[in-house]
Amino acid sequence: MDFTRFVLPLLLLSLSLTAFAPANDANAVVGIWETAGPKKGHIQIYEKGNTFFGKLVKLADPIDPQTGKPKLDRKNPDPARQSRPLLNLPLMYNFKYDGGTVWSDGKIYDPESGKEYNCKMILKDANTLEVRGYLGIALLGRTQVWTRVK
Repeated sequence: MDFTRFVLPLLLLSLSLTAFAPANDANAVVGIWETAGPKKGHIQIYEKGNTFFGKLVKLADPIDPQTGKPKLDRKNPDPARQSRPLLNLPLMYNFKYDGGTVWSDGKIYDPESGKEYNCKMILKDANTLEVRGYLGIALLGRTQVWTRVK
């Protein structure tokens, strides 16, 4: 029986399983991500004081066809905020790094509905981010898969 016939495949298998595991790096989520869905946009996730935030940096249609001006945060329940441009609007905030591939305890704002949700992010690999918005507990929510742009 040839020892290398069994050890080499086992070694290659173990290396391939660990090669795609994201490192224990709080900044692994930092970058620009393309959102899912028909109205795709780009969210820039950044760190500020050991907390992570995200802002809208690209819209598919940044101009309001009715006014010819940049789209505004018209659905916001606070009238004082309805005149804010959507572009560069902070949509995600206060995420804490939990270790491994998870950022939690954050909030996400949906400018299409004007509603805010609890949120957590899970980095599936270097270019795939699961973003789960929920009410109360994470079981009652919706997950989007975002793709890294750069």
